[in-house]
Amino acid sequence: MRKADLINSISEKTGIPKVDVLVTLETFFKEVKDTLSDGENIYIRGFGSFIRKRRKAKIGRNIKKNVAIEIPEHEIPAFKPAKVFVDQVKDSGVIE
Repeated sequence: MRKADLINSISEKTGIPKVDVLVTLETFFKEVKDTLSDGENIYIRGFGSFIRKRRKAKIGRNIKKNVAIEIPEHEIPAFKPAKVFVDQVKDSGVIE
């Protein structure tokens, strides 16, 4: 499902115009990015958590130049689904 499909689905199920759904989704995405950028996590009960994960420093390799490079410690965004969410997906029985 793409973002356009999600917007259409929400609009059909709620009766809210597609433009309003689009604005709401874009605002939600922006708020998640801004909040994580500010160093805070977002917890949504029954859905999951948008969190910052710390990656330790490590040595990487540039294959083209055959040179070792140091990748510094950094944080990345991550999503951790709630148990209810995981169970629903697990119980759906759909395997692709």
